[in-house]
Amino acid sequence: MNTELIGVIGIFILTVILAIPLGKYIAKVFLGNKTLLDPIFNPIEKFIFKISGINPAEEMNWKQHLKALLSINMLWFFLCFFVLLFQSSLPLNPDNNPSMTPDLAFNTAISFLVNCDLQHYSGESGVSYLSQMVLMFLQFVSAGVGIAAAVMVFTAMRERTTNKLGNFYTNLVKSCTRILLPLSTIVAIALVFSGTPMTFEGKDAITTLQGDQVEVSRGPAAAFIAIKHIGTNGGGFFGANSAHPLENPTYFTNAVELWAQLIVPFAMIFALGFFLNKQKLSYVIFGVMTVGFLLLVIPTMSSEMNGNPAIEKMGVSQLTGAMEGKEVRFGPAVSGFWSIATTVISTGSVNSMHDSSMPVSGAMQLLAMMVNAFYGGCGVGYLNFYIFIILAVFISGLMVGRTPEFLGKKIEAREVKIAAFIAIIHPLLILAGTALASYFAAHDTAMGYWFSGNATGWLNNPGNHGFSEMLYEYTSSAANNGSGFEGLGDNNPFWNITTGIVLLLSRFIPIIGPLAIAGLLANKKYIPESAGTLKTDTTIFGIMTFAVIAIIAALSFFPALALGPLAEYFTLK
Repeated sequence: MNTELIGVIGIFILTVILAIPLGKYIAKVFLGNKTLLDPIFNPIEKFIFKISGINPAEEMNWKQHLKALLSINMLWFFLCFFVLLFQSSLPLNPDNNPSMTPDLAFNTAISFLVNCDLQHYSGESGVSYLSQMVLMFLQFVSAGVGIAAAVMVFTAMRERTTNKLGNFYTNLVKSCTRILLPLSTIVAIALVFSGTPMTFEGKDAITTLQGDQVEVSRGPAAAFIAIKHIGTNGGGFFGANSAHPLENPTYFTNAVELWAQLIVPFAMIFALGFFLNKQKLSYVIFGVMTVGFLLLVIPTMSSEMNGNPAIEKMGVSQLTGAMEGKEVRFGPAVSGFWSIATTVISTGSVNSMHDSSMPVSGAMQLLAMMVNAFYGGCGVGYLNFYIFIILAVFISGLMVGRTPEFLGKKIEAREVKIAAFIAIIHPLLILAGTALASYFAAHDTAMGYWFSGNATGWLNNPGNHGFSEMLYEYTSSAANNGSGFEGLGDNNPFWNITTGIVLLLSRFIPIIGPLAIAGLLANKKYIPESAGTLKTDTTIFGIMTFAVIAIIAALSFFPALALGPLAEYFTLK
């Protein structure tokens, strides 16, 4: 166990150390400063801009950013939807996997479009290689959209008074070519040399140690797995995700994949400091996020390492911790750490089965997604935190009797209303969806078209854990996470359509809100800092922001957690 703890601490510290120079590089990229990689990427980007007709020098206001962002995402959705709907008739399908049903294609296309990668199918049998490549394309551009949106907010924070906030398409292209692609290439090479497949051939027949003949799925997995983590996407190439021995063969690849999903979200926070030339502000934000992360990860690792008390009462030794649903090659400590990293970061990939986690771990995984503001996904993690900054500035201003200001701009009613709406919409989507599903399950409702049979049929577990499974599904959808408690039967019209709607709303509304706030503030008159200005790069303000996050999360979600994982925890005592 001590060795596992040292490994976890080492991965985290190494990621932080490497995130600082990467953050500086990211800031240089979007400030237009020279970098060592310019000779490689300048010709590529010029070619992309030329064939697409993009003028990289054209400035956009926040409304034009939103129009471009929403329009191109709509185009990508229809492209992916039709490929999934007709994949059995399209090339690169050596295993003859069938086409998706319309409701499953709808859910999958939206899921990968919004950087969630919630999968109601198994990768081995659910998609062709062509579909996997289209989904991999969405993994690049969905992460790029998040970074591009964050860069617009960075620009608005940096400028004194302006409506010129850069070019969305330029930021999107640079995000993909200069950040996501190089990092993904490094991770993919590490995976290939560790045994992860990278081929377009179909299933391979092997003989097991028992002498059985079995067919093993393969494909262009290494490239897919690399961007799924670098882009904080999630989605497994294989059904078991990163618990699969071909997706994650060794402890080394486990460390690489952990590092991969942490590095860009960490670096984006430090990039903010370099971009604004306010490194202290980025350290305060990173500190608040890290405290929140540790408060989630420590109880999780502790509960997994201590084992299941119900099994202990049976006289079964648990020296290796709670091993149900975990890979022996990883163990409970790093599996517990991964489960919080992947839910805090919004990656959603798993190296163990979250449905088998201890109740405390399940509660922490849910809470990580419910808060949805500690580190977060590529770019959008800061956008979520930005909402809480606005609310904290407003509340702090009321407490001291001064007009709320943030970086020289007055926070007024319009900005606060937008921030409050964004803060409320997240729990509304989660709790409304869960309430609807719970009502149908509690009344054993005959679902007709929506589900083959009565609603209790989609639950493998009754009681508190069954409720947790439904709560987790909508929480994962609303947080653009994609992981799940897999005791839930979710590949049916009810779950595909309802979670698809939640996916759409919970991705784009929380992007629209911060962009609107940033754009409105950028247009306002700059007020020079004075003795009465509330400083936002101090520990006190960091504590205030953390308190706002904690209060909103506690008031919104504690009743639901009490009905699910917390109630289950007390049944084991």
